[in-house]
Amino acid sequence: MTSSPLFLGLPDRLAGGCKPRVVIFGAGHGTTYPSQDSSHYAEAAGAIRAASQADAAFVGNWDFDLGGPLFDGEPVCCIDAGDVPTVLHDNAGNRARIEAKTREILALPAVPILLGGDDSVPIPFIAGFADHGPVWILQIDAHIDWRDEVHGERHGYSNPMRRVSEMPHVAGTVQVGMRSVGSARLAEIEAARRYGSHLVTAREVHAHGVEAALRHIPEGAQVIVTLDCDGLDPGIMPGVAARTPGGLSYTQAIDLIAGAGRRGRIAGFDLVELYPPADIDGLSALTAARLIVNAIGAIVRQA
Repeated sequence: MTSSPLFLGLPDRLAGGCKPRVVIFGAGHGTTYPSQDSSHYAEAAGAIRAASQADAAFVGNWDFDLGGPLFDGEPVCCIDAGDVPTVLHDNAGNRARIEAKTREILALPAVPILLGGDDSVPIPFIAGFADHGPVWILQIDAHIDWRDEVHGERHGYSNPMRRVSEMPHVAGTVQVGMRSVGSARLAEIEAARRYGSHLVTAREVHAHGVEAALRHIPEGAQVIVTLDCDGLDPGIMPGVAARTPGGLSYTQAIDLIAGAGRRGRIAGFDLVELYPPADIDGLSALTAARLIVNAIGAIVRQA
């Protein structure tokens, strides 16, 4: 469990032995690269939970993002299970604990929502769905994350979509929000295209709407949404390690989440790369908390 307030004041268990439909958990893991300090990613889940507290008293009120109350008039069906214990520099051990927790939640069965952590966290999270495929991945990110290795590390924040593409239970990927320059070289672009990943830039979404990405998801597919906070514009999400102008708006992000739930079924959701030391007046944590609320609402409303 975590010592910080639980997300949105939600319980850590449901009364009467009822099983939750959605389980939130945190994992403050940041893969360690040489000369880089990843320790601050351990603060992200707590910052998001703290930012959610202002709305804790309004869970039953009308939410204009969702077109109704969060739980759509039904009893609370989401719990916050606290944090997976992580140890700085124990990259393999942290990945094993995240994957195990994901499997545990899926066995309930429930939909896991993970509060990261850096962008290496989706690797064990999505690996945890190995017995629940096939799944499609909807990645919201400024970068394609297809590096095979960086400084000898193959499971870091530059590698998640490359590693995900190697998982047999992943049927396909849609990557949306890319812009500017990152670690990807021509070799990584070619590798993503050979795999068949659908690359949808932020500019395409601005010009044509979120359907430019959603149309690539097969109807009825199980979808894992992995949201890197730098996929959003730094005007609303400044608390990231790699600020890049021209990102998705809040409305575009929540429309992608809702659209994934309508077109298919959201089987899992992770939010990563919130970097609290770079936040401004708690704006990023607040935006992240609202994205989580929208994910819960979309999951509650799907069949």
